[in-house]
Amino acid sequence: MAQKPLPAPETPLRLGTRSSPLAMAQAHEARTRLCAAHGWAEDRVEIVPVMASGDKVLDRPLAEIGGKALWTKELDGWLHEGLIDFAVHSMKDVETIRPDWLEIAALLPRADVRDVLVGARSVSAIPPGSRIGTSAPRRAAQMLNLRPDLTVVGFRGNVATRLAKLQAGEADVTLLAAAGLERLGESGVGHALEAPEWLPAPAQGAIGIECRRNDGFTAAALAAIDDGATRAQVMAERALLYALGGNCHSPVAVWTRGTDELTMTARIFSPDGAFRVEAEATFADGPAGAAELAHKLLADAPDAVRVHFSGPPE
Repeated sequence: MAQKPLPAPETPLRLGTRSSPLAMAQAHEARTRLCAAHGWAEDRVEIVPVMASGDKVLDRPLAEIGGKALWTKELDGWLHEGLIDFAVHSMKDVETIRPDWLEIAALLPRADVRDVLVGARSVSAIPPGSRIGTSAPRRAAQMLNLRPDLTVVGFRGNVATRLAKLQAGEADVTLLAAAGLERLGESGVGHALEAPEWLPAPAQGAIGIECRRNDGFTAAALAAIDDGATRAQVMAERALLYALGGNCHSPVAVWTRGTDELTMTARIFSPDGAFRVEAEATFADGPAGAAELAHKLLADAPDAVRVHFSGPPE
């Protein structure tokens, strides 16, 4: 049953977002969907850009300077202080353990989950000995597993920055998220890499919206734009990460299909790509099934892989 539209708030709701072009595009999508669901004028939602730490420090990998919290901590602080009413995130950048006063109130319909290879038509077509520009452990390990002759060079920044670095010759090829390119109107860039050869990051392509758990009006408003299939897949993938005990150094790739019943294919790697462990399962209980799959991956993993995963918290 469709949710009954809520009356527009007298005071505009404040939607916090990172200030990067992609984050702003995601915020505008969230506002458009929310206002359309309730018949509000778009001025009932004010977009509030916040500069995240992860956007300030671009010369080092995230894992060296604080991990995924660098994308969320400023928005968390603004939300906690009541300076914004809700916040929009790329869910692949959100830590698996969140403050208990927060609620993931909506997940928008998931976009293309694939990675896009820029600079070559396919992984096999990359010239021998090429340099791949990425700072993502998953992308680096997955590429080195398929192409151990390649060299990884650090690449950070927004989409335009990374494409400019590629153009300047700092690397021969790079990888970008198809969903991000699509949201920026750049969907013609590069060549999409298909599963099962290449698997995406957990929660890739999903936009999540968080609010304070005690803010009943905002939570009820956001419930109208929560996508059931996306929630099932993303929460299962986050449960997999949680059970693996993965962090920003841990190369994890996962591909999930379905809604009521999920089929999940997951891989974990050693950072140098020399070792890969894969498992697949179909289950109805997303979090429980994902946790069981994580247990199997860790049980089958050699020490060179397992050392990068701590397992589920006690």
